[in-house]
Amino acid sequence: MPRTQNKAVMIWLQSFAFLAAFLVVFGGSVRLTRSGLSIVEWNPVGGTLPPLSSQAWGQEFAKYQGTPEFIKINFNMTLAQYKEIFIIEWVHRLLARLAGLVFALPFIYFLFRRSIPLKEAALYVGMGLLFIAQAFAGWYMVASGLVDRPSVSQYLLTTHLLLALSLIGLALWTALGHRYGFGAGRRAAAWSPIARLAGAALVVLLLQIIYGGLTAGLKAGHISDTWPLMFGQLVPRGMWSKTGLTLLDLVAAPALVLFIHRWLAFAVLAMAAVIFAKARRSDLPAEARRGALVLLALVTLQIVLGILVVLLHVQIAVALFHQTMALLLFCTTIYLIHRLRAVDLARTGGPA
Repeated sequence: MPRTQNKAVMIWLQSFAFLAAFLVVFGGSVRLTRSGLSIVEWNPVGGTLPPLSSQAWGQEFAKYQGTPEFIKINFNMTLAQYKEIFIIEWVHRLLARLAGLVFALPFIYFLFRRSIPLKEAALYVGMGLLFIAQAFAGWYMVASGLVDRPSVSQYLLTTHLLLALSLIGLALWTALGHRYGFGAGRRAAAWSPIARLAGAALVVLLLQIIYGGLTAGLKAGHISDTWPLMFGQLVPRGMWSKTGLTLLDLVAAPALVLFIHRWLAFAVLAMAAVIFAKARRSDLPAEARRGALVLLALVTLQIVLGILVVLLHVQIAVALFHQTMALLLFCTTIYLIHRLRAVDLARTGGPA
C-alpha cells in the first residue's frame, strides 16, 4: 500500500469505484434484456460510434442474424427491435471506455504532479491492468455466446464479475487509505476476532456472489418461481446429474446452483448478525459499529429482494436492485474490515 495520502486521489478512486460499480449494474441490465450478444465484434476504437446509415445498420443486423441467439431465439426480430438491443450494448461499451478514461487520465495527471510518487505507482498500474483484464474477460464472455450456444458461458460471466469486484474492492480500499491513512512503517497488527469474522464474512459473501453469477449465466433463476420450496420441496430431488452428485454439478447443474445460491445467503446473514452482536458489546469506534449495523441491514434487505426476484419471475427492475444491493454489501464489508483493521493497528501503536 502507498504511504502518501492525498484527498484528490481519494476522490478520483471513489469516483472510479462508483463508475465501475455502475457498469456492473448496467451490465446486469444488458444481460436481462438479452442485449449483450447484439454486437458481434470487439472494436475498441472504431466501435465508439454506432451505425450512422441505413446501410451500416443493415450490415450489423446481418452479422447478428448469423448468431445462435438470432437463429434459435430471436428469429422473428425486426431491424427496429434489433436497434433497441444494439443501443443498450453500445451504451454499455461506451461507458466502459469512459471508465477507462476516468482511470487513466487522472492517473497520468497525478503521476505527473507527483501527487502519486513514482515509487508508489505500481499499485495504480496494477489497477489499470486489472481493468484491462476485466475488459478482455468481458469480450471473451460475449464471444462464448457467438459460436454454438445462444448464451454466454456462466464461467466467463462469473470471471468477468469477479475481476470487476476485485477492481472495485482495490480502488475502494486504497481510497479509504487516502482518507484515514495507510499505517505505513508500522509493524503488522494481529487480526482481532471480530476482524477475522468480518474477513470470513467477505469470503462467504464472495462465494454467494459467485453463485449469483453462475445462476445468472445458467438462467437458473427462471426454473422455479416459488420460495422457500423448489418444485414443491424444500430440498428438491434430482438437482444433479443422473449419475449422482459430481463436482461439476456444483457449478453446472442449474437447479443445484440455484438451491445453493438461495440458502448460502442465510450463512451471510448469520455471520452479519454475529458481527453486529459483537460490535454492540465492544468498545469499537462509532464508525465500525455503524458499519456492522449497515451490513446486517443490507443483508436482510438483500434476502428479501432475492425472494422477490423469485416470486416476481425475475422482474428486471427488482433483479437489478438485487444486484445493486450485492455491490453495496461488498463495499460495506470492505469498509467494515478496513475500520476494524484500523482498530487492530491502533492497538499496536500505529495510526487509526
